[in-house]
Amino acid sequence: MELQQLRYVVAVAETKSFTRAAERCLVVQSALSHQIARLERELGGRLFDRTSRRVRLTAAGEAFLPAARRCLEAAERAVADVAAALGEVRGRLTLGVIPTVAAVDLPAALKEFHTRYPQVRVQLRLGSSPNLVEQVKQGDLDLAFLGLPATAEPRGVRVHELTRDRHVAVVAPDHPLAGEAEVGLRRLASEVFVDFPAGSAGRTQSDLAFEAAGTDREVALEVGAVDIMVRLVQQGLGVAMLPSEFVPQLTGVATVPVSDAPQRVEYLVWSRSDPRPAATAFLRLLDVPVDTPPARD
Repeated sequence: MELQQLRYVVAVAETKSFTRAAERCLVVQSALSHQIARLERELGGRLFDRTSRRVRLTAAGEAFLPAARRCLEAAERAVADVAAALGEVRGRLTLGVIPTVAAVDLPAALKEFHTRYPQVRVQLRLGSSPNLVEQVKQGDLDLAFLGLPATAEPRGVRVHELTRDRHVAVVAPDHPLAGEAEVGLRRLASEVFVDFPAGSAGRTQSDLAFEAAGTDREVALEVGAVDIMVRLVQQGLGVAMLPSEFVPQLTGVATVPVSDAPQRVEYLVWSRSDPRPAATAFLRLLDVPVDTPPARD
C-alpha cells in the first residue's frame, strides 16, 4: 500500500469524481483509476461504487477512508517535523474562520506568514463557531477563530481570548435610526431584523440580549453570509446586529450604538495535542502562547 494510493482514494471520496480527483492530484485519470483498482485488489474489496452518473464509497470504503486520512496526516506531520528540526517550517496550515472575525487583521497576518514561511500551504475554511470547534477537536483544523456569547466558552481545546466586544445596530443610511446617538433593545424590538440562522453563535448572542431585556423581535431574513446580510440592510429590508470592531470595514450602511447591546468574545483555539510546526509558527506570529493549558471538557 502506497501513500499515493491513499491520496487518490481520499481525493475521489472528497470530490465524488475520478475526473476531478485526477485533476486535483495532477495525474491522468487512467493512472489514478489503475492505482485505486490495484489497491482494491490488494485489500480484497471495492472501495467505490461507480456508475455513469456518480461515484460513492462502499461500506468497505467508508471503513477505509478514516484510516487513509490518518496515514496521510501522519506522513505529512513527519515530513513537517523533520523540516522543523532542520530549521525550516513547511507543510500545511488549515484555519477555520467565522464570517465576522475582527480581533485580527487576518489577510495582513496571512501575508506576513506567507512572507516568512513560503513553503507552508494555507487553507481557510469558513464556518460557525460550534462547528469549527468540533473540526479542531477532530484534527480537521489546526486553528480556528471563534466568536461566542460572553456567557459561553469553548470546551475541549486550547483557548486564547483575543478580544471582548459589543454589538451595534446596522441600518440603511436613510433609516430613521441612522444618526441616533444611542438606542436600546426595547426600541429596536419594533424593527424587522436580518440575522444569522437560528441556533448559530452569531444569532444566539443577539437572542440572549433581547431575552435579558425582556423583549422579543422579528427576524424576517436569515442568512449565513455577512456580505448578503449587509446588502439586505442597504436595501432597507431589515436591521442587523454586528460586532462594533467588525463594522468599520462595511460601506453603504449606518451604525448605531446600543445601550444594552449583546456582548461577544473572540477566541483563537487549537487542539489539545501538540500543534504542527506551521500552526506553532502562526501562533507565535500572533504572539499567542503555544503552551496555553486546554479548556475544560
